[in-house]
Amino acid sequence: VTAKVAIEELDDGQVLAVRMNDGEPVQNVPRSFKEDGHKILKLNDNEDGTYTLFVRKVEE
Repeated sequence: VTAKVAIEELDDGQVLAVRMNDGEPVQNVPRSFKEDGHKILKLNDNEDGTYTLFVRKVEE
């Protein structure tokens, strides 16, 4: 929910970086952004049990 609010505050074309824990968030957060029409740019494994997702806001 926090990530969705954050991307709504961005201008179209801006990139949001979301740091999340391994497991369910890594499955659900990217899928949710894609379903909303945003572009997933990259998912980095931080090698500490977290991942950073980079998402470009696409015009709604």
